Formats: sequence, structure tokens, C-alpha cells
Amino acid sequence: MTVRKWLKFFFTCLIIGALTTVITSFFVQPDAYTPFLDPINLWELIGALFWFIGWGLVYSVISQMGFFAYLTLHQFGRGFFGYFWKHAQILIILIVLFDLVYLRYTRADEPNSILSYIIIAAALTIYSYIIAKIKAKETHPRAFLPALFFMIVVTTLEWIPALNVGEAEWIGLMIVPLLACNTYQLLTLHRIVGFNEGPTKEAK
Repeated sequence: MTVRKWLKFFFTCLIIGALTTVITSFFVQPDAYTPFLDPINLWELIGALFWFIGWGLVYSVISQMGFFAYLTLHQFGRGFFGYFWKHAQILIILIVLFDLVYLRYTRADEPNSILSYIIIAAALTIYSYIIAKIKAKETHPRAFLPALFFMIVVTTLEWIPALNVGEAEWIGLMIVPLLACNTYQLLTLHRIVGFNEGPTKEAK
């Protein structure tokens, strides 16, 4: 990857993070805007927008750090575990999903119905499955499991700051840009660096 391509990759991801955070804020935190609408206070509205843009840039950077950390981890896992790396990935995915449901439910000070935690984990899994299938279709079937691992495990790890806060608004505000940025990176990298479909080359 050339410096020019990396810069385009980096700044595009920043823009995606900023835009998706602002759009999500309209739905999950509308109270941040309503005080400035009647009467309209343009400067305060712009300030609120820049506040969420700033958070979106932060979420994008977290996503990109997680993505490149994942690339390093994946190579290490393949080298250390060898054939059993795929089994290790499946086990880690199950542990993370279990933590996302049961352990979050039991650790919550005032837990909602456990069904809400199951729905969140199920939605993440379904979305990750779809993206992983697209990745495998565009590269190689072997890319499915690593892509699923990245979308579920790495996204959840990146999501921890909002999950620890425990407020629905911040949980929703963070997960949308994380998923958008992670999806962009996962489905774009192989188009930038190229993909060799040779039998000895495993999908990235």
C-alpha cells in the first residue's frame, strides 16, 4: 500500500466515522439539538454538530487502531496456533458473545430484561455474518471466519468504553460508526492492496 492510498484510506474512514456519528446523534441524542431550535441558535447548533463530529473522529481512530491490531493478531495467531487458529477464533467469538449477553446482564447495577442484551448480541452477529459473507465472496471462502471474528470480537472490544458507561444513548452512538468504519476497512483493504486467488495464498 502506497502512502497516498493509505492517506485516502485513513481520511475516508475519518469522514465515515464523523458522518455516521452525526446522523446517529439525531436519533439517539436529539436533546442535544432541541434546546437550540426554538428559537434557532445557529452557533449553538453548529457547536453541537462539531461536538459529535469530534466524537466521530475519535471513534474512527479507535476503529482503525483496532483494525490494524487485528491484522497483527491474525498473523500471530496463524503462526502460533497453525491449523487450530480457526478453532481458537470460534471459541473467542463464543466467549465474547457470552460476555456481551450474560456477563453484562449480571454486572449491571439495574439490568433491563436479558432479552435486550440478547437482541444486541444477535443483531451484531447477524450484521457481522452478512459482512463476512460479502468478504468471503469478494476474496476467498477462508476469509469468512477471520472477517466474522473481526466484526464481532474486535468491534466489541472497541465498544467497551460505551458498554462500561452503560447508557443506551452512548452505546448506540458509538456502535454505529464503529460498525460503519470496520465494514469499510474490511471490505476495502483487499481492493487497495490487491488479492491473489492462488491456491497457496490465504485470504486476508
